Formats: sequence, C-alpha cells, structure tokens
Amino acid sequence: MAQENSSIIIELVLLGFSNHPQAEIPLFLLFSGVYLVNLLGNTAIIILVVIDPCLQTPMYFFLCHLAFLNIFYTTAVVPKMLFNLLAPKKIISYELCLAQTYISLLMGAAECIILAIMALDRYVAICYPLRYLLIMNWSVCMRLAVGAWSISFFASVVPLYFTILPLCSPYIVDHIFCEAPVLLHMFCADTSLQETLMVIGASGTLLLPFLLITISYLRILVAVMKMHSAEGRKKIFSVCSSHLTVVTIYYGTGMFMYMRPKSLYSAEGDKLISLFYAVINPALNPLIYSLRNKEVTGALKRVLGRLSVSQRQMILS
Repeated sequence: MAQENSSIIIELVLLGFSNHPQAEIPLFLLFSGVYLVNLLGNTAIIILVVIDPCLQTPMYFFLCHLAFLNIFYTTAVVPKMLFNLLAPKKIISYELCLAQTYISLLMGAAECIILAIMALDRYVAICYPLRYLLIMNWSVCMRLAVGAWSISFFASVVPLYFTILPLCSPYIVDHIFCEAPVLLHMFCADTSLQETLMVIGASGTLLLPFLLITISYLRILVAVMKMHSAEGRKKIFSVCSSHLTVVTIYYGTGMFMYMRPKSLYSAEGDKLISLFYAVINPALNPLIYSLRNKEVTGALKRVLGRLSVSQRQMILS
C-alpha cells in the first residue's frame, strides 16, 4: 500500500485471483506452461524466418513482428502475475503498474495494425500475384512496419501520458495486471475526457484496422468466387484461415474490453477476458500459424534436418 500521509504512491495491491486462494497453485502451473509455450513458439517462429530463405517473404516478415509483440506483451504481464500467485502479499510497484498500462496499450494497438497489414499483404498476394513482389517490396514492408509501431505509440501511449490523473486510495487493483480500463476506475477526478480519448484511440487502432481487414477479405472473397479451380480455392482458404482465426479471437476480446462504457465494467469477467488476449492468445498464435501452414512446418523440417546432419558430422569427425 502507499505510505500514509504521502502523495507519492509506492505500491498498489494487485488482487489477481486472491479471491480464489485454492486455485492459485493450479493457476500458477497452468499459466507457467502457457507462458513457456508462448516463449518457445514465438521464438521458434522468429528463428525459422531468420534462418530459412523460403520464409523470408513479406508475410513472414510481419509474422515476426507479431511474434516479437506477443513475447514482449506477455513478458511485461505474466512474470509478475505468476509471482503474485505464490506470494502472500499481492503487490505491484506504481512504476511497474504504469509500465504495464503503457505496454498493454502500445502492444494492443500495434497488434491490430500489424494484423491489418497482414490482411493487406494477403489481398495483394491473391488479387495481384504477378505484381506482388513489386508492390510489397522490402522498402514498402519496412515503411509499413515503422508506421505501424509509430502510429501505435502516438495513438495510445502519448494521449494517456498527457491525461493520466492521480489515483485515489485505497490503492487496490482488482485485476491480474494494470491496464487502462482498470485504472479509469481508480482516478480521483472525472474521467470523461480519458474515456472519450480511449474510445477515439480504440476507433483508430481497432476499428480502422478492422475495416481494412474486412475490405481486404471481401476483395479476396470476390477473387475466390471468380476462380474455377477447386484446388486454388482450397489453397487460398488454407493461406487465409490462420490469419482470420487470429483476427477473430483478438478483435472479439479487444473490442469488448476497450470500446465499452465504464458502466459495463465487471472485475471477474474482465480478468477472464484479459487473460485470453494477453496470456492465452499470444501462445495460440504460433500454433495457429504453424499447424495449418505447410511452409512453416516445411521450414521446421529443413532446419531440424540440417541440425541432424550437423550432429552426425560432428560425431563422425
């Protein structure tokens, strides 16, 4: 808790799942496993794209950004959550709480924009296959990546930084980590401006990318309907299904969390929603993209094959 008679907040109570103490150890084991899958899966995606020439294409370039984002986001949230599941005193420093809030906003906005860029990439690849590498050249990809991170920062972190208000006691965060919708309930003054800015920011970083994704897939659908080859349709569906699955899961939870009025807040329900998009979904992403993707599984087999050959050569030498 904060020191008494001091305007400086030192610590906050982070309740997490303290209302269910009997479940804390099973949850610790479960989330530790999910976090490990997240780290291994997303790191493997990045390594595969870097070392396998067949995966060094625009789609996998942006997939690397998504994998890095998943690792960074969960690393800002999960270790402290795991520590508090076992700690008798559930606390978080004020600085770490603010850091989690800024990081969750930045990563959430960046993921929306990167998913939209990946949808645009699929649209160009399917509708303009002969001009694909000319349109989505590396210069364009780099500009899109820099733009995605820059827009995310200025649309999410900067507005919060200039409008953040003092917190009111008791300094208790009834959540699993600190994020903007939760802090709104702890501000001492009227939060109408902050709520409006959050909705505007979410509109720019959630709705506009979602609109771009929708338009891209409608154009893809039109192109697919014009195809006479069933094999071609099946291939396009296989390429797009992974991305559509990730978009559906992420946007479904993100829109509910960041675009609803303050009156619809529910502590227990929001914990489950946040768990899904901040902890579980990042671990599912590499599985979704790899299990149904022949290029990724093929790259993995090639890398493992090269490692096996290298080991045999070392043994023989």
